[in-house]
Amino acid sequence: MKKLLNYTLIGILALIPVVVILQIILFVKDRFGDLFQFVYGYSDNYFVTFLLFGVSFTLITFIGHRVSLGRFSIIAGFENLIERIPLLSTIYRVTKKLVHMIAGHELKEPREVVYVEYPKEGLWVPAYVTNKVEDRYILFVPTSPNPTSGFAVIVHESKIIKSDMSIEQVTSFIISVGADYEKLSEATQLPK
Repeated sequence: MKKLLNYTLIGILALIPVVVILQIILFVKDRFGDLFQFVYGYSDNYFVTFLLFGVSFTLITFIGHRVSLGRFSIIAGFENLIERIPLLSTIYRVTKKLVHMIAGHELKEPREVVYVEYPKEGLWVPAYVTNKVEDRYILFVPTSPNPTSGFAVIVHESKIIKSDMSIEQVTSFIISVGADYEKLSEATQLPK
């Protein structure tokens, strides 16, 4: 009986990544299906539906191009309007900063990964560098297995150890709960 339960547990753990990927694929498919139904609801003609998709794609691409050049006044006008509304301005500003941080836009320095002792001395965790102020590092310490939740901490530069891991590698490390760790040699170099 014990072996049967053990095999069942191993089977469940083996299927988790497959189920997660399938859920993401189904979610994206459903959203495209909803969008298609929304557009198709205006016309029962497939040609008109694909034409509307083409026009929408072209318009979104044009807006992206103009925004990247800093020449799209409608977005600037929208931002000016949002900045005048107290709660919405804060949400919009923070969301915009997070999107720019993740996308890598407007960064003076490349995104970094460091190790920091957290939650106490002797326990080392990888963290994303989100900002620097003089000799202080502002870090986001993600929690496993969800790298979008975690803690923001401010530490002196003497309390961190720089890592050669990329953002993608540390994210994979966190999601896999340490099973996918490409920089094993770094772990042996961390102080005790």
